Order: sequence, then C-alpha cells, then structure tokens
Amino acid sequence: MSTNDSEEDRTARPPARLLPAVAVFAGTLLSLVGWSWDIQWHTDVGPDTFFTMPHLFLYAGSALCGITALVVVLRTTSAQRAGRHVDPTVGGRSVRVFGGRFTAPVAYLVTGTAAAAFLFYGLWDQWWHGLYGFDATLNSPPHVGLLLGNVATIIGAAMAFTALRAERWGRIGVFASFGVLVAFLPIPADVFQQVEGPVDWGAVCLACLTALLLLLATAFFRRPGSALLVAVSVAVVQGVLWLFTPWATVLYADAVGLPMREVVSPAPIMPTWIPMSVVAAALVVEAVLALARARHWSSRVVAVLGGAFAAAVLAALVPLQRALLFDVPLPPFTEVLLYLAPGCVAALAFGALAGVVAWRFGLVLRLLDQPSAAAHGSRTTTSGATA
Repeated sequence: MSTNDSEEDRTARPPARLLPAVAVFAGTLLSLVGWSWDIQWHTDVGPDTFFTMPHLFLYAGSALCGITALVVVLRTTSAQRAGRHVDPTVGGRSVRVFGGRFTAPVAYLVTGTAAAAFLFYGLWDQWWHGLYGFDATLNSPPHVGLLLGNVATIIGAAMAFTALRAERWGRIGVFASFGVLVAFLPIPADVFQQVEGPVDWGAVCLACLTALLLLLATAFFRRPGSALLVAVSVAVVQGVLWLFTPWATVLYADAVGLPMREVVSPAPIMPTWIPMSVVAAALVVEAVLALARARHWSSRVVAVLGGAFAAAVLAALVPLQRALLFDVPLPPFTEVLLYLAPGCVAALAFGALAGVVAWRFGLVLRLLDQPSAAAHGSRTTTSGATA
C-alpha cells in the first residue's frame, strides 16, 4: 500500500476509529464509579453481598471493555486475513496471538486480557462471598486481583487514545484516561497502608505513581501544560465522584430498605483519597520543564527532578489532606514535619526512579501508532529518532 493510501486511511472515518476507545473509556468510568460507590456503601451502610448495584457497575464496566476489545480483535483479524490494511491508529500496531490465529492491536490486547482477568477474579470474589458471607474488607485476595485488572484496563484505554493523538479527541482522551487512572490509584495504593514503620508507604506509593503519570503525559506530548491538563482532569473526576457517591449511597439504601449507620463519614471516602495536590505537583513538573528548556538541560534531568520533587510534594500533602478532611486534630508543626520527613525522603528517591521510567514509556507510547518495522522500516526509524 502506498504512503498516500496510508495517510488517507489515517484521516478517514475518525468517529469509527475513535468509537472503540470511547467505549473502553466509558467502561473504565463505570468501574471507577462502582468502586467509589461500593467503598462508601461499606462505610455508611455496612457489609454487602455479591449482588448489589455498585457491583453491577463494576462488572458492567469491565464487560463493556472486554466486549469492545473482542470486537476490535475479531475485526482486525478479519482484515489481516483478507489482506486489507490494518490501521495502526486503532489501538496501535497489531501483534499475532495464539500462534498467529488472531491479530490484535496492542491496546485492545491489554484491555481484553485485563477484562478476562477481571472476570476470573470476579468469579473468585463470588466464591469468596459464598464461603465467608458478607464482604468486610477492601484488601481481600480477590479484590486485589480485581483492582489490578481495572488498572490494566484503564492503561489499555489510555493506550488506545495515544494511538489517536493526531486527532483532537484522541488527545483529550489521553488526558481523561490519565485522570481516571490517577483517581483510581488510591485504591490499590491502600494495600501499602498495611506496612508498618516510620514511612507512610500508602502515601509514598500514591505520590510516586501520580508523579509517574504526570511525567508520562509530559514525555508523550512534549509540550508545556501536559501535566497540568492531567491534573485538571483528575479534579473533574474527583468532583463528579464527590457529588455522586454520597447521593447514590443514600438513594440506594432507601430503595432497598436498609438504614444508614448512626455515624456516617464526614466526607465521601474514595474522593477524599484522591490527592487534591495533583495541581501543585503538576506545577512542579511544569516549572522543571520550563527551567530545563531555558537552560538546555537533557530530558533525563527533567525526568529525575520532575519525578522526585512532584512525588515529594504529594507525599507531604496527601497525609495532611486526609487529616483535614476527616477532622483529625494535627499535632504541633514540628511533630508534623518529623512525621512527614521519612515519607518525603522516600518519595524523592522513588519519585526520581518513577520519572525515568515515565520518560522511557512516554517514548514507547509515541511509537504506538507506527506500523511494524518490518513493513515500514525507514518510517519507524525516523519516528524513533525524532521522538
């Protein structure tokens, strides 16, 4: 196929190429709302069984992602077998799976695998409920698997949008997907709250992963304001969950005839876990990027300094945010500093590492929509050099 044909295919029918990514993104939103609602339900109403409305949101979102990925894989396989051009902007370059029987765009391969894993852990969760009855903890073994499955699904949605970055809605989808992923990160990071010691490892984990995503957006787009736009999308998601979660909990409890507890949480649980200091961390990344451009620093310096200082800001402010929102009295200022110091030091070290990893993955994402090197060797080489 000629270069002109390929370029025409890239600009043809943008809604058709965008629709699968939007469907997967909608599924991740459903799952995120389901988790927020389910956590609030546990706190304000009590333990639940497997068949509840929040769980329906969780599994419906994952099912939508899995079905969308399956349809895209089958269509791609059919096109490849018929000798038609496979558009790399639909989920990125394609790979052969199951011994070459199927051809799958890499973004939808990640999404489909994650959705299948979520189904497996969902069956385990149902068995868990049948064995132990009510579910009283977030960090049960099947829940950890469900959480990781959701994280991988959101990553698949982000990858699908990165392959469409030449279009405006594709770029918007990247920022929105990163925002949803940052909003979801407090749930798996909660696992690290169980680790005892002088360091708040839950806050450090959340800080480093959030800094990683801010640097990943910066490395991918290579333009000022990218980290800040991710922070804005996080704030939008947080605001929606803040309004929806308590309202849905009260409404559903009334509908099924269950009373609210006498003492309910003073603020929505999961939305308060999402760091409100993401904007401050994004401004740190933007400042480092501007300084690096003014002084002609290499991208490695941007990655290390941006990741380290953004993570340190988040690690310092996340524990304070939780204390203030839940009306926990703070100790004297000097004691607060002593409490936060170990976490900030750990965040500086791991944040620098997260920044380096983010910059590397940003370069990989920039090549996601490129055809295979075997078919388009010179084009891929050129793109790799400019990235």
